[in-house]
Amino acid sequence: MKVYKTNEIKNITILGNDGSGKTTLTETLLFEAGVISRRGRISQKNTVSDYFPVEQEYGYSVFSTVFHTEWNGKKLNFIDCPGTDDFAGAAMSALAVTDTALLLINGAAGPEVQTQNHFRYTEKLGKPVIFAINQMDNEKCDYHSCIERLKETFGNKVVPIQYPINEGPNFNALIDVLLMKKYSWKPEGGEPTIEDIPADELDHATELHHALIEAAAENDEALMEKFFEDENLSEDECREGIRKGLAARGIYPVLCVSAAKDMGVRRMMEFLGNVVPFVTDMPAAVTTTGVEVKPDSNGPTALYFFKTANEPHIGSVAYFKVLSGTVHEGDDLTNSDRGSKERIAQLFVCAGANRTKVDALEAGDIGCTTKLKDVRTGNTLVGKDVDWKFDLVKYPEPKYIRAIKAESESDTEKMIAAIQKMAQEDPTWVLEQSKELRQTLIKGQGEFHLRTLKWRMENNEKIKIVFSEQKIPYRETITKSARADYRHKKQSGGAGQFGEVHLIVEPYVEGMPDPTIYKFNNQEYKITVKGKEEVDLEWGGKLVFINSIVGGSIDARFLPAIQKGIMGRLEQGPLTGSYARDVRVIVYDGKMHPVDSNELSFMLAGRNAFSEAFRNAGPKLLEPIYDVEVITPSDKMGDVMSDLQGRRGMIVGSESANGYDTLNAKIPLKELASYSTTLSSLTGGRASFSMKFSNYELVPTDLQQQLVKEFEAQQKEDE
Repeated sequence: MKVYKTNEIKNITILGNDGSGKTTLTETLLFEAGVISRRGRISQKNTVSDYFPVEQEYGYSVFSTVFHTEWNGKKLNFIDCPGTDDFAGAAMSALAVTDTALLLINGAAGPEVQTQNHFRYTEKLGKPVIFAINQMDNEKCDYHSCIERLKETFGNKVVPIQYPINEGPNFNALIDVLLMKKYSWKPEGGEPTIEDIPADELDHATELHHALIEAAAENDEALMEKFFEDENLSEDECREGIRKGLAARGIYPVLCVSAAKDMGVRRMMEFLGNVVPFVTDMPAAVTTTGVEVKPDSNGPTALYFFKTANEPHIGSVAYFKVLSGTVHEGDDLTNSDRGSKERIAQLFVCAGANRTKVDALEAGDIGCTTKLKDVRTGNTLVGKDVDWKFDLVKYPEPKYIRAIKAESESDTEKMIAAIQKMAQEDPTWVLEQSKELRQTLIKGQGEFHLRTLKWRMENNEKIKIVFSEQKIPYRETITKSARADYRHKKQSGGAGQFGEVHLIVEPYVEGMPDPTIYKFNNQEYKITVKGKEEVDLEWGGKLVFINSIVGGSIDARFLPAIQKGIMGRLEQGPLTGSYARDVRVIVYDGKMHPVDSNELSFMLAGRNAFSEAFRNAGPKLLEPIYDVEVITPSDKMGDVMSDLQGRRGMIVGSESANGYDTLNAKIPLKELASYSTTLSSLTGGRASFSMKFSNYELVPTDLQQQLVKEFEAQQKEDE
C-alpha cells in the first residue's frame, strides 16, 4: 500500500447515538472505497465493526473500530465509536487523535441526549463537527425537523449542504446546494445520477446555496471581501471557506444519507476528502512539559498509543497515531513513559480485524502493530534524542461502582489479571483494591458497561464472578472538645510496661488559631504549644498533633509513639470502624517510669486515651457527597427531579434549552448505587448523567444510629 504524505491524510471520528447507523455507514464507506467487496450486516454478525464476540452477543458496538479508505488521492482514517454513554472512553480517545467528528443523527429520532454529549466532547477538544442525518429512508424520518432542532441546539452555525427531495421509503434523491446539482439513485444505490436541479426546487436550493456561501465566507477575510463585491464564491473558494470554518468551529455542515441503501455515501466521502481539515490545519499536539510537536514527517519519531485490543490467536494489537517523524518496520524506539526499548517488527493499517502491511507511516497517520513487550494505552514511543510524553486523553470519572469477587476464591488472581488486561482496552474500567472497605471494587460508566465486563470474564476467560454493592467509605469526626487520660501498666516478670498519657481532642477546622485554654468540669487547662505537626491523612482531612507537655512529664522521644497510637485509631474509628479525620489532639501531661516506659507502652496509652476522648467528643459520621449533573428531556424533568429528591438529593441549579433540561444536584454516594439503571428506566434511555466527588457531610442522625447498630452487631458476630 502507498505511503501517504502528511498533507494527504485526514482523520475522522464517527460518533452518534445507538441506532443512528454508524456500523452500517462504516460498511458502506468501506464498500464504496473498495476496501471490502461485500457489505456485512449486523444481523449476520459479519461487519467490519463489531467483530468481537461480546459485540455480536449484544448486537451493538462495545469498542471503537479503526479503519481507513483511499479516496481521490487522499487517505481517510476513520474511528467508529460506540454510541452508548457507557463506552464514552472510546469516543474520548478517538477524538484525541483525530481532527474532525462526523456526528451521525438518526433521521427518525433527531438529535438526542448523546448527540449533545458527543458535541460537548468535541467542544472541550476544539474539534470540527460535521453532522450527517442518516436513515433518510425511514418512514418516520423528518429531515426538516432535524435541521430545525440542530439549529435550536447548536445555533446558526448549522448549515445544510444537502436536503432530500423525498423522505421515507421513497427516498432516492437529494439536492446538493454546494455543487447545485441533483443526485438520484436506482433502488440498489451506489453510483448516483447527477443532473441539473429541477425548476420546482431551484428557488429553495438557491436560497440555501447563498446561505452556505455566506457562512463559508465568514471564516476568511479575503473570501468575505470577494463575497461583498460579487455576492458569490467559486466552488473551490466555497470549499476553502468551509475548511477554514470547520477548523475554527465556525460552521457545522449537514449532509444527508441512507447508509443502508448506499445513497449519498459516495458523495459524503467526496465531501470529507475535499473539506475536512488536514492534519497540518489543526493545532499541534503538546507534550506533558508544554512542548508543541508539529506533524513533521522529517522530525523526530513519536508514536502515541491510544487504543489496545486483545484479539484471539494474535494477542495484543496496539493502535497509534504518528505525531511526528516517520516510522518504519524494524525501527527501534524507546517508551518514554516506562523506559523500555521496543522494536516495531510489523506495521499495519486497519479495517477492523483486517490488517494490511505497510513499510512506513508518516506524521499524522494512524496504524497498528503487534508483539510489543511493554507498551500500554497512553504510552509514547520516541526515537533518539527526545523524551517527549503525551497525555492526550482525559477519561470521564466513573459513575457505577460494584464490589467484585470470583465465585471460586482460587480464581481471584486470574480475575484481577484479566481485568487489568481488559482495562488496557478500555481505561474507563478501573480496578481498586480498597483496604478501607475490604473489597475489590470495579468502577465503570454504567450498569451495561460492567455487564459487558462480566460477560467477557465468564465467556472469554471462563471465570465466574459475582457483583455486589460497594460499602460506603464513611468518615468519623467529632463535634466538640473532650479530655481523657489513660495509664498503660503491665508487669509480668522482668521489665514491665508503663505509659500514661493525658490529652484533649477537638474538631479541627483549617486556619483555626492555636489553643490557649480549655475548661472541663470547672477545671481549667492552660496550653503552651511546644511543638505542632499537621498530618495530611491519606483518606482526606487532617490530624493536628500538638505537644503541650511542660516539666518533662513525658520525654520527647515518646511523642512519636503516642502519635503512632493515635494514627492507628484514626484508621479504625470507634463508631463504625471507618477512617476518622479533622481532629486536633493536644497532649498536655502524663507520666513515665525510668525503667518500664518504652515506645510500645506510650503507643498503647495514646491509642486508648484518644479512643476514650473521641467517644466523649460528640462523634459523628460523615458521608461522601457527589456533584451530579443530569441531562434529561424536558418532558421527563418532573420524574427525574422527584427521583433525585427521593435520594436525599439537593438540587442546586437547573437550565433549560432546546427541549432538554440540565439538573445539578448534590447527592450522597449511598443513594447513587443503581442510579444509572433507574435514570435509563425513567427516561427510556434518553437521559445521561455524570458524577464527581464533592465533599463529606454529616450523616442524618437516624441513619447514623442505624449504621452504628449494624457495626456493633457485626463486631459481636465476629467475636
